Amino acid sequence: MERFPADAVARPGSLDAVLDYAWDAGEFTATDVMDAVGVTRSTAISATERLVDIGLLRELPNARDAGEYRMGRPARRFMLRAGAGVTVGVDAGRAHLAVGVADLAGSKIHTQRWSLDPDDDSTLTRRRRISDAVDSALEGAGSSRDEVVAVCVGVPAPVDKHGSSPHHRAGFWDLMNPDFVGLFAGWAPFVRVENDASLAALAEGTSGAARGCENYVTLLAGERLGAGVVVDGQLLRGAHGGVGEMLAFAHVVGVETAAGLGQQLQDWARDAVRSGTAARTGRLAATPIEAIDARLVVELAAAGDGDARALVARAGSMLARVLSVLGSMFDPQRIVVSGAVAGGVGVIADIARAELPTGIDLPVPELSISSLGADVVVDGAVAGATRLARENALELFLARDVSRRA
Repeated sequence: MERFPADAVARPGSLDAVLDYAWDAGEFTATDVMDAVGVTRSTAISATERLVDIGLLRELPNARDAGEYRMGRPARRFMLRAGAGVTVGVDAGRAHLAVGVADLAGSKIHTQRWSLDPDDDSTLTRRRRISDAVDSALEGAGSSRDEVVAVCVGVPAPVDKHGSSPHHRAGFWDLMNPDFVGLFAGWAPFVRVENDASLAALAEGTSGAARGCENYVTLLAGERLGAGVVVDGQLLRGAHGGVGEMLAFAHVVGVETAAGLGQQLQDWARDAVRSGTAARTGRLAATPIEAIDARLVVELAAAGDGDARALVARAGSMLARVLSVLGSMFDPQRIVVSGAVAGGVGVIADIARAELPTGIDLPVPELSISSLGADVVVDGAVAGATRLARENALELFLARDVSRRA
């Protein structure tokens, strides 16, 4: 959800075109602008000077002053003023919280992480905790609210194009997204709230395993199943933001749950030890219940523990069915398993690849494992905030300039 300044400031289209070019160009000259944007020299110079004037570009020392030019008149050089503001990305999970602060070019300056109480059912507490976390991360980055151009928040709930989540019969979605648009819109110029898997998809498409791919699904598979779906280069949401919700898998034979691979492996292993079905002489059975998690099960399977290997095989079959359904529904070129669990699912993915063709008539999508780790959602939130800033910073800085001159 974007909150625009009350009074839009009229401007020539050349400003937008030159700023859009500058965002990725690094150092450039008026001649570079002419070639890239297709404007006259006078328009290129006028636009760059105006962008310098409002603070979005900076003029660099000329080549002669820098000792890099010997003859003739040195060309004026410019670049994006990345430090003109900051963007904030938030991964507001149920039991974890991460906040990343970046400059306008999208380079992260500072990241902080916290654990949350998953049993806390207070929306007021959640709003206050996340607001305080953003302030703490800004302080850690040496910034303040006044410098923020855009905020993007990822939540484990469906989110529509306005940043709102539908009511959940048990209140979970209401708790996970207690009007974060309203929370931040009071001081942040532009605010965006998205489903966490959708932001993971944005991260994978920006700097991860789906870079350059226009049709892909990013599957968050840790505590719960969630999917970010990109078709023809567009992120899909649906009327209520529910495109990536995986509750339907509770009705799919061989899956029968919306819990993620990590959660399932942990639950299966603990149940096996509690019930006594795990071999008493095995390493899994010898492990204290509270010490058993998905990573341990994968490690024990790699070490040859029979019970752990059986559970990993079961997880592989479950993943294959999930991927088969996603492949037949969205026809992606690639499916990326992402999130904190991704680093330990290599052997599970191998099993899934072997079983995947049995459930799909369409060409089998590529299966990739993300390398972005547990930060994939906060990275996606930073990318989302940076994109929001890129789309709207010119309007904001022009409005500020008008206010200064008034």
